[in-house]
Amino acid sequence: MDRSKVIINVSIKAIITNIILVIFKAIIGLIVGSIAIVLDAVNNFSDAISSIITIIGTKLAGKAPDREHPYGHGRIEYIASVIIALIILFAGLTSLKESVEKIISPVKPEYSIVSLVIVGVAVLVKLFLGRYVKNTGKRIDSQSLIASGTDAFFDAIVSFSTLIAGIICILWGFSIEGYLGLLISVLIIKSGVEILKETSNTIIGVRADSELSKKIKEFINSYDEVEGTYDLILHSYGPSRIIGATNIQIDENMTAKKIHGLSKKIQKEIFSKFGIILTIGIYASNNSDKEAIEIEKTIKEVLKEFPEVIQLHGFYLDEENKNVSFDIIIDFSAKNPKEIKESIKDKIKQKHPEYSYSIVLDNDFSD
Repeated sequence: MDRSKVIINVSIKAIITNIILVIFKAIIGLIVGSIAIVLDAVNNFSDAISSIITIIGTKLAGKAPDREHPYGHGRIEYIASVIIALIILFAGLTSLKESVEKIISPVKPEYSIVSLVIVGVAVLVKLFLGRYVKNTGKRIDSQSLIASGTDAFFDAIVSFSTLIAGIICILWGFSIEGYLGLLISVLIIKSGVEILKETSNTIIGVRADSELSKKIKEFINSYDEVEGTYDLILHSYGPSRIIGATNIQIDENMTAKKIHGLSKKIQKEIFSKFGIILTIGIYASNNSDKEAIEIEKTIKEVLKEFPEVIQLHGFYLDEENKNVSFDIIIDFSAKNPKEIKESIKDKIKQKHPEYSYSIVLDNDFSD
């Protein structure tokens, strides 16, 4: 499946559909004097613009890496999503302004059965289009398509509110366009804010997907030579390009030749299975050494006094240099991680003063 082609094809279909709706709604709205139907047409036009932005963003994101952007241009898709979110917010604020004006100075529109039938058809079309675009976006992990689909869905709600207002106007003779428009405007603004927040978080950098990180670690740990997988970090440079790094713990007596073969094999399999470019680091393990086993046991007992510590890994006893090294992960909620580290070091040193201690504070990047 060519992801870019799917996004572009879906966006073209959305553009054509929205342009047709714009023409019909604008004509009907002007004929019956309904600001709600005219605003509906404007919303459809903004949807068409959103789809155009999606196409441009997808094209730019698909550019090959270059010297200035060695990780590719995939994150441009996220920028496109931000622009679409801003369009949704603008549409919501514009609708809010028009709705308030209609409440303050109401003007009774002249609806007809024909105009309402056309609006009803538009509701069905937009519901189908919104669901189609959004589901496709979820299937291929395209935030810009998801944003466009959400925009189309709320357009359907706006059209539905116009339909209800028209029916009430015909049956009972009074207009509620302004009040319905006010309610829908708030929903549109809320949706725009949520999309903007989600996309902005992706650009800033979020925690690796829990299910994905667990699958990667389980897969690497399935190798007999691997005693543990730690420090997994995943960076997203667009929905289809993830680059990461991890450390694996192996026996200290393993030769460089075997380590090289193992790491290359894991990297190849990870890319084949998950599509992730992964760099692999090494932790040497001397768990068979009696002194190392005793000291590691002491460290684990000490760490029980510190509930903020959520993991110990990378333990190694360097008997020649009388040094013990290990990494700890401290919960993000801890206020003074450096003080905790020093307290841990002091307590261990009291029990085994013959060694020096090198403790590394790792961040809790993934589950």
